[in-house]
Amino acid sequence: MVLLLAVAVGIAAGWILGGRLSRLADLRLRAAWLFYVAIGLQIVAFPSETLPWSVGDRMAIGMWLLSYGCLVVAAACNLRVRGAAVVGLGMASNLVAVLANGGHMPGLPSALRAAGHVYTGAHNNEIAAGHPHVAWLVDRWAVPHWIPGGNVYSVGDVLIAVGAVVMVSAAMGARVPFTGRPRRQQPLETGLAGGPTSTP
Repeated sequence: MVLLLAVAVGIAAGWILGGRLSRLADLRLRAAWLFYVAIGLQIVAFPSETLPWSVGDRMAIGMWLLSYGCLVVAAACNLRVRGAAVVGLGMASNLVAVLANGGHMPGLPSALRAAGHVYTGAHNNEIAAGHPHVAWLVDRWAVPHWIPGGNVYSVGDVLIAVGAVVMVSAAMGARVPFTGRPRRQQPLETGLAGGPTSTP
């Protein structure tokens, strides 16, 4: 949800700063298939009571870690795209928090309550933890559930959102203040072996 909201904000910011939505079609990401693999893994691992199957906790953790590994590699393959490095840093931050806490992303109980989440044990890949390891990286900020996108968020989530906003608005050709002339986003060929291709 945070990523969808960030994309929407990026589109709005790009439009306000003089960008064109049509230019998003010029953005080509390397290794784009890794994003789809990651999304598929997370859907299978955490069906969220809407799909007719369940996955054991240990297998779900393994699939989640694999999905995040795919996302980090995909971000690394697209470092030429403005904003991708920030997205990758956010994903790496979340991955560190999860690995440091046994495979689940801890959420501070006070933040979970403020966001309207009341549960014991693990829920999807999150678990309530009052004293987690690397506490500065866990889900610690709450947005009330009655606000669209209300949930608990980590430093990594914020970085992912900021990177996505920059990526979308830059791809639209937004004129960012204090950075001079807008630089057209260089599209990248899809595929690990593809090199950057200049646009006319």
